[in-house]
Amino acid sequence: MPTAILTGQPVPGSSIESELRSLGFDVHLASGAADTGTLLARVPGEERVAVVDARFVGHPHALRLGLTDPRFPLAAIPGAVTAQPAARQALTRAMARENSVGGGITQGGGIAQGGAGASSRAMPSVADADGLADRITAALGADGADVHLPELGSLVAAVPADPQARNEARQAVAAVDDEAVRLKSAVKARDGFVTTHLVSPYSRYIARWCARRGLTPNQVTTASLVTALIAAGCAATGTRGGFVAAGVLLVASFVLDCTDGQLARYSLQYSTLGAWLDATFDRAKEYAYYAGLALGAARGGDDVWALALGAMVLQTCRHVVDFSFNEANVDSTAAAADTSPTAALSDRLDSVGWTVWVRRMIVLPIGERWAMIAVLTALTTPRVTFYALLVGCAFAATYTTAGRVLRSLTRRATRTDRAATALADLADSGPLAEAAAEGLRNTALRMPGFTAPAVALLGGAAVVATAALTGFGGPWPLVAAIVHVLTSALAVARPLKGALDWLVPPFFRAAEYLTVLVLAAEADVNGALPAAFGLVAAVAYHHYDTVYRIRGGAGTPPRWLVRTIGGHEGRTLVITVLAVLLTAPQFKVALTVLAVAVALVVLVESIRFWVAAHQVGAPAVHDEGEPA
Repeated sequence: MPTAILTGQPVPGSSIESELRSLGFDVHLASGAADTGTLLARVPGEERVAVVDARFVGHPHALRLGLTDPRFPLAAIPGAVTAQPAARQALTRAMARENSVGGGITQGGGIAQGGAGASSRAMPSVADADGLADRITAALGADGADVHLPELGSLVAAVPADPQARNEARQAVAAVDDEAVRLKSAVKARDGFVTTHLVSPYSRYIARWCARRGLTPNQVTTASLVTALIAAGCAATGTRGGFVAAGVLLVASFVLDCTDGQLARYSLQYSTLGAWLDATFDRAKEYAYYAGLALGAARGGDDVWALALGAMVLQTCRHVVDFSFNEANVDSTAAAADTSPTAALSDRLDSVGWTVWVRRMIVLPIGERWAMIAVLTALTTPRVTFYALLVGCAFAATYTTAGRVLRSLTRRATRTDRAATALADLADSGPLAEAAAEGLRNTALRMPGFTAPAVALLGGAAVVATAALTGFGGPWPLVAAIVHVLTSALAVARPLKGALDWLVPPFFRAAEYLTVLVLAAEADVNGALPAAFGLVAAVAYHHYDTVYRIRGGAGTPPRWLVRTIGGHEGRTLVITVLAVLLTAPQFKVALTVLAVAVALVVLVESIRFWVAAHQVGAPAVHDEGEPA
């Protein structure tokens, strides 16, 4: 149980002690700095501890934001400061500094209501500090500690100095509905049109209902997955009733998908495991639904497995473009101030108002995409659904990628070593490309800056084109795959810091996935395309897992795993070798075996890693980025 140390003389009529207990804190009273230091030393190092001014007046949710958010080792609001186990030493040092200078509790103060006192960028100074908690916050800032100061908005957090100020603070608290603010803050600040206007207005109340019954975001996430899998099963029946039920259940799954994040924000239940489950299950739900549609179509005599696999390939490559561009630019010198003409045009469009929603909708984020899939499933056929999905995603991919290419070409940015390392990890190069890259490094250093994306594109296009144009069983795809190994090595032979080097990972993904798709289609044997779907899904999971580890600051998959499954170029080469050596029925069996083997290896390692990270208390994360 976390501990709260209440400092100073309690004020008659104050509810701060009961509010802290309602937040789950074990409350202890301290008479001053020395007593606070003694109590602080008695709290076990593996527990969260907070120091709170007994004169505090404010909203319960202001206290909750300041003292219970698991994402930040150190956090503070006016009159309160908290430290998680990882930051206990910093808090102890700040407390020792207060004791060494003989700090006592000073009087003064005011109301913090969405102003400088609540800013996440402004650290209170010693001169402005109200009481011991604020002086500790100032001392932490002086020591260079990273103290999170949440944006309180209209919420009140104050340490009144006298009865009049206390009365004003209480009036300010009464003027703002704490629960309404809490519900509003549960909704993601930036989201798609469907999510913002058609789901969030009521899903936030479902989130509150779940919170009041003790449900966790992970439980809601799991419920969303189960609902989507049932939807996929309904689609697989191939009946009109099954398609209608599938569409309804897919919408219900998406509502739950919104609810889990809103529940996490409402109750501040963030976790590393939860972020991974949310992101992973989103992809599993969507791609399992594609498979269900393909199975349902097959029951009606229509083979759409190539379309289902194509939709998965396109959607995954779209995500890789998003991830790569963001990682390449997240800490570049131009990231904070993008002055390119493309950015200026984007700002002008956003200033119009309605264009903001149009631009968010045409990129087909998850809300719009799932709504379209659900409606088309219920009203049309799987083939029509996949055609619409492919056209919509292709347009969205072209729109977003073109804009990012223009931004990259029209602004000057220096990319960091961290960004280059992230792109190299996203490239997923195996032992063949690594070995060849060593010999090609000097050559690569003498070539122009656009070499990496150019050779990655050419090598990948060569192997896909030869597989599509030469027929199954011919030797030319194998020759092209060998060339692809060399071009892949040349692409990563030097750090990926060029303006367009973020295109290298998506080019590699497209080459590998499309090679599997084309060869399975060329085999023209029943079951080859479903087996290819399974193989691409397993490999895509590995690539998504790499992204989520980088985003969560959890590193990357171990090199032994990347080498075991061959890297992108190794898998592409193996697939072309199998196509040359085996008959079409044998090739189908080989694809199935590969899919099972890759899935087992990457799933076992990934689940082991994320569960272990959760058990050892890895920093909680919560992704508020672009809608997927």
